[in-house]
This record gives sequence, structure tokens and C-alpha cells, in this order.
Amino acid sequence: MGGPDLTPPYARFLGRLIRPFPNWDPFFIKPLRQRALRTLELKEGSRVLDAGCGAGGSFPYLVEAVGTTGEVVGVEISPEMATNARRRVEANGWKNIHVIVGDARSMRLSGVFDGLVMFAAPDVYASEEAISNLLPHLKEGGRIVLFGAKLSQHRAGVMLNIVFRALMKLSFSSTPKLSHEPWAVLKNRLVDVQVREYFFGCMFLAWGSLKHRVSEG
Repeated sequence: MGGPDLTPPYARFLGRLIRPFPNWDPFFIKPLRQRALRTLELKEGSRVLDAGCGAGGSFPYLVEAVGTTGEVVGVEISPEMATNARRRVEANGWKNIHVIVGDARSMRLSGVFDGLVMFAAPDVYASEEAISNLLPHLKEGGRIVLFGAKLSQHRAGVMLNIVFRALMKLSFSSTPKLSHEPWAVLKNRLVDVQVREYFFGCMFLAWGSLKHRVSEG
């Protein structure tokens, strides 16, 4: 049993619009998605968590990286988008991808993951609750990558801040406000953190490795 459907109207409309096209993904996003997922350094047999997987745009690259012996688990808060993700899985005949509908802040997961990707999922990577719930399932030294929108400090990007703030208000109710450092929740939990900005500083790609946990006692 899931909770209430938190899908905002725009996402519900988009989900229905692209449903006949299970492999749809914006052409300009594909290079960034591939670049982001390479930072996970996944290998044959790896287990990876795609939190906020949306319609499954990252699935082709993740399943290619982990091979037939690995596993991809997609988590999506929107039942509408999760339906599209499952249609993508079925259309491509992938047997080792599983899509779960749930809120990353409270859902239960099992097992340990080698990598965590949060692509265009601000309701996950910018949420203290979500990160605290997910990271215990990531192995020590596991790789994390996140991509999304941010407030720009560049002259050419300042006007776009107004547009992005307005768009974020249309997002999930659990999505935190847009900031200059959306990766702040993760910054102190990772080592070797790297950040790159795109589109006049209005988008970012950040990645790193989970710090080793300190044992008690």
C-alpha cells in the first residue's frame, strides 16, 4: 500500500503525453546523463539505486554498466512516472531492473548498493530526510552522483533564476526550495566531491564517494 499520489499536475500530464514513447528522453539531456553515470564507476555485477528515477531515462546506461549479473532499483514518488519507467523496462526486455513507487524520505529498502544516482530529483538529493533514509543502504566508499537545477550567480544566469524558481513551485510538494548549493545536504557526507556547472550556472552535476562510517564503541 502506498501513500497519497503526490504527483503535481504538470508531471501527470507529461507522464501521459510520453507514455506511447517508452524510450523517450530529451536529446540534450542524454550526453549529461551519460557523463553523470560514468562517475559512478559501476562494474559488471554492481547493484545501483536510481532514486527519483522518473520515466527511467537513466536505465539504459545503468543496465549496460552493471550487466546481466547486476541489478538496478528505481525509486519514484510519482505513480504516473513509475508506470512509464516500467513500460520502458518491459519494452526493452530488461530482467534486472525493478521499479518501486515510494517516497525516498520514508520508504524501506533492502540490501546494499554500490552506487546511488539522483538525476533531476531535487526532492531526494536536497532533502535531509531522504538522504538520511537512503545512505545507510549504500556501501562505504560507494559512489553518488546528482544532477539538477540551482540558482545561478552568473550574470547571464541571474534572470533564469526567476524562471527556475517558478518551475520548482510546480514540482512535488516535498521538493525543498531552490538554492545555490543543492548538494549541501550531501557535501559533508562525501569525499572527493566534484561539482560542475552548466547552462550559465543554472544546472549542476556533483559526484563523490561516501565517507567511511565511524564505528561506535
